[in-house]
Amino acid sequence: MVVEASLPVHVVEIEQELRQIAGVVRRRGRSLLEQFGITPPQFDALVILDRAGDLTIGELSNRLYLAYSTTTDLVDRLERAGFVVRSRDTADRRVVLVKLQEKGKQVIERVLDARRAYLGVVLESLDESERLQILKVLNVLHDRMLGTE
Repeated sequence: MVVEASLPVHVVEIEQELRQIAGVVRRRGRSLLEQFGITPPQFDALVILDRAGDLTIGELSNRLYLAYSTTTDLVDRLERAGFVVRSRDTADRRVVLVKLQEKGKQVIERVLDARRAYLGVVLESLDESERLQILKVLNVLHDRMLGTE
């Protein structure tokens, strides 16, 4: 089924460019994460814990959009690597929380630094006004997407 004729001008091209950019970012991200010995879902879990603080496996599972058993296995691997630790909630000893450790925070920073360095190299041939223009367009697109959720 082809619906391109009813789309606003350049939607097909914009979608293709966004998909291609996302693919490059995903491939580059996987390569970086391999250097640190973690998978994309494990990195996502670390970032979520860094932003949200301590979470139960169920809460983390919901935020990762993964099955509880999958998240349990993921946390097991992160714990063995020293990136997180499980601990009992002080208010309710039945609740087990996943806590980000300093080693996990360091991995996040190193990965983000490497991503930013890569993007810096890609963008260095652009002048400041071009980079600002890209940022503004991306912000507008993001805001509009959030408005349609």
